[in-house]
Amino acid sequence: MSGGRCWRIAAASAPGTSHAKLGIPCQDAHVINLFPDRNGKNVLVAVVSDGAGSAAKAEVGSWLTCSSVAEAARAYLINGKVSDISRDVAQSWVAVVQQAVGMRAKEDNGVARDYACTMLVAIVGEDAAAFLQVGDGATVVSDDEGWCWVHWPQHGEFANMTNFVTEPNAEEKLAFDLCPRRIDEVAVFSDGIERLVLHESSKSVFDPFFDRMFPAVRSLDPDGLNCKLSASLEYYLNSKIINDKTDDDKTLVLATRRSPSPPEPVKQPTDAALKVD
Repeated sequence: MSGGRCWRIAAASAPGTSHAKLGIPCQDAHVINLFPDRNGKNVLVAVVSDGAGSAAKAEVGSWLTCSSVAEAARAYLINGKVSDISRDVAQSWVAVVQQAVGMRAKEDNGVARDYACTMLVAIVGEDAAAFLQVGDGATVVSDDEGWCWVHWPQHGEFANMTNFVTEPNAEEKLAFDLCPRRIDEVAVFSDGIERLVLHESSKSVFDPFFDRMFPAVRSLDPDGLNCKLSASLEYYLNSKIINDKTDDDKTLVLATRRSPSPPEPVKQPTDAALKVD
């Protein structure tokens, strides 16, 4: 059941064990904001980017991608609304990312491929949502029958291959969808946890993971990004239970505007609330 509350959010990125062993920093990044549209309605803007392990400055590229898209969305919403976002608008945001990366590469005497990274974007308004994707990772949303993915991860012909927003043909590779309905829960994640939450053979979502993760987020008070639960989420992404299943960097954004169901006293969630089998 939808409630009248605004978005409550937990979000975190954590380095993979393979990166830690090599002394490589976490190359994932995320930016979460609530921006008003032209009618003053709050819009959730969630951007996740995974830097390519082979790129020399992947962590810079992923941060530039997240911050550039978030700013482009903010600027658009000043005079626009989510239901008017088109593929042309989405492609213009890809161009914004490439311009930011190009400027940084010029400053660093490098090239765009040094900043190679993916891009996942969820922009969710009152009665419509826009989703953008270049590369792997995925966005899932809840509906009356459970959880469903928006775009399946983009993988190449060989293992560990994907598309990058920094590539010249990224606008052609962009997956875009405008959903003309209200969405009250969304999760965005990088490829580091794909195997934990998606069934490759059946092209479906592993519902129990999100069924276990979201109650703690629904119970948050006040609204907005919760730093304490986000810290617990980061701890969980760094835990043995996750690292035993993946050695890659991991990012997970959980956002809801549903009220707790059934109603229960609001309490500060603990680390244990974020654990799954």
